[in-house]
Amino acid sequence: MTQDDGELDALVRKRIRALRVAQGWSLDELATRAQLSPSTLSRIENGQRRLALDQLVTLARALDTTLDQLVETATDDVITSPTIDAAHGQMRWPVRADPGMTVVRRRMTDPPPDSPARMRAHPGREWLVVLSGTAILLLGNRRIRVETNQAAEFPTMLPHAIGAEGGPCEILGIFDRDARRGHQRGEGTEGASRSRG
Repeated sequence: MTQDDGELDALVRKRIRALRVAQGWSLDELATRAQLSPSTLSRIENGQRRLALDQLVTLARALDTTLDQLVETATDDVITSPTIDAAHGQMRWPVRADPGMTVVRRRMTDPPPDSPARMRAHPGREWLVVLSGTAILLLGNRRIRVETNQAAEFPTMLPHAIGAEGGPCEILGIFDRDARRGHQRGEGTEGASRSRG
């Protein structure tokens, strides 16, 4: 076993224990879920038993993760710099773990549109958190106030738009691939992009 193999082995053992503790499970609880004996699980966590692939697969499933995530070692490029979209007042970060996901930070000053024709619907899901100020989310026939530190998650097949209320607000939005595409197609629409979610 090389030094790298030894480091990966130790990392996987620590990760199993950390995931178990994060779930609030005892050794007995995880052992039951993974169909292992508590003593076997204890020896796996403590490095006293060889890591077997079949046990790792079972443990990953019991811990509600994947084998890839359990053995992942890539820690390069932890920091990501945004791309700046000055025309729309946005900063965007891709999510490396899921290339279809995008994080967008936006400062809004305009209220939501007053015409239902300016609301949009498209495939996907969106999640947003208000960093400062108050946002108004128009969602179908609903008008929802989203205050600082509150979040909203919604299917984008519902007609929707977002704007500021009572002054500027800043939001952080997370878009899946379909939602991001839906917004990219509509960003050229004159005047509407600043107030849409």
